[in-house]
Amino acid sequence: MLKKTLLALVFTGLAVAAVAQQPGIKRTPLQKVEFPDGYNTITAIAEVPAGGSAGRHTHPGIETGYVLEGELSLLIDGQPEKTLKAGDSYQIPAGVVHDAKAHGDKAMKVLGVYVVDKTKPLASPAP
Repeated sequence: MLKKTLLALVFTGLAVAAVAQQPGIKRTPLQKVEFPDGYNTITAIAEVPAGGSAGRHTHPGIETGYVLEGELSLLIDGQPEKTLKAGDSYQIPAGVVHDAKAHGDKAMKVLGVYVVDKTKPLASPAP
């Protein structure tokens, strides 16, 4: 029991550190699975306030998600800008710089699934 509690505290600390790198986005981790080998699969809620942006960043693996609330512009380097609304889904390739900007007067909220290299932070800022 103590081991599970300590692991939960460590994961929470790592998630908070990853979130701290990007002031425009709030990630709330929901689940973490050490799978496939060498990777973590993390499910999280990501929120950006009305008129805000996640900031340009990358992940050391793929991201796939589903828009729960609001509307956003998804900017993925090398692709045309996409406008997404509640009910839409998206995919972002590993290591590709991207940003999400909330539209209008409503925050945007997505359910994100990240399959990332477990030796690296969940997200890193990009220029």
